[in-house]
Amino acid sequence: MKQKNDKETYVTVLSIAGSDSIGGAGIQADIKTCTALGVYAMTAITAITAQNTMGVNSYVAVDDDMLRGQLQAVIDDVRPDAVKIGMLPTVAAVKTVAEFIKKHKLDNVVLDPVCVATSGDALTAETVPGALREYLFPLATLVTPNLSEAQLLSGVEITDPETFAAAAEAILSQGAHAVLMKGGHHYMANRDKATDVLFIAGAMNVPEYSAPFVNTANTHGTGCTYSSAIASFLGSGMPLCEAIGNAKAYVSEAIIAGADKLLGHGHGPLCHFYNVLKK
Repeated sequence: MKQKNDKETYVTVLSIAGSDSIGGAGIQADIKTCTALGVYAMTAITAITAQNTMGVNSYVAVDDDMLRGQLQAVIDDVRPDAVKIGMLPTVAAVKTVAEFIKKHKLDNVVLDPVCVATSGDALTAETVPGALREYLFPLATLVTPNLSEAQLLSGVEITDPETFAAAAEAILSQGAHAVLMKGGHHYMANRDKATDVLFIAGAMNVPEYSAPFVNTANTHGTGCTYSSAIASFLGSGMPLCEAIGNAKAYVSEAIIAGADKLLGHGHGPLCHFYNVLKK
C-alpha cells in the first residue's frame, strides 16, 4: 500500500499479456502473483489462448483497436506503478504497446519475451522477435528471456558459459538496458541450484540469483510468474537487483509448494498462494 492525498491506495501493476484457459500462465498467473504479493493487478489482454497443461491448441490475437482501447481505459483512470509485458502475438501488438509506454513515459517495465510455451508450442508470429528488439528493448527496464528465447533474440546458440554471456551481451547491444538470463545453472558446476544471471549494460558486476533446484514437471507459468513478481516489487519501490532477488525467492517457494500437487496431465502450475495457504 502507499499514501495518496492522505488516503491509502494500492501499488498497481499493468499486465499486458495473453489469457491462459487453464489458469497457470499469462494474465491469470500475473493476477495471482500480484495478489499474493499484495499488489493490485490491472490487465490488457493481447490474445485468447485455448490451452491446458499439455499444450497450446490454438490462439487468437486481440485486434489492435481493442488492445489500444484496453490500454487507454486503464491509463485514463489509473497510472500503473509498473508494467509487465508478456505474450505479444503480432508486430502490430508490439508497436501498439511500445507507443503506449513511450507516450505515457511509463517506468518499471518488465518485458518477458514470450515466444514459446512451456510445452514447446509457438505463441507469436515469426516476425515478432525482431519487432521486440526494435521497439520494446529500448523501453524496458528489464528483459527476462529463458534459454530458448535468449537464443532466438540474440542469434547466439547457447552451449556453455561463454555463449551464455555472449547471448546476454547481444541482447544488450540491441538496446536492452538489462537482461535477466534464466537457466544459467545448466552451464555451471553446481546444478543443484537453479541460477539466473543479471547482465546490465555498462556494468562490470554480474549478479547471480540462485535457489534450490526442484525436480518437478509443475513449471507451467514460471516465466510469467517471475516477471510479474519482479514488476510487483519494482512498482513497490525496490531497486532492480533487490526486486529480482525477492521475486526469485517467491517463485522458488511457489514451485516447491506446488511440486507434488496434481492438476492436469502435463506441466502443472505453481502454487501461487503458498504464503496465504500457510496462514
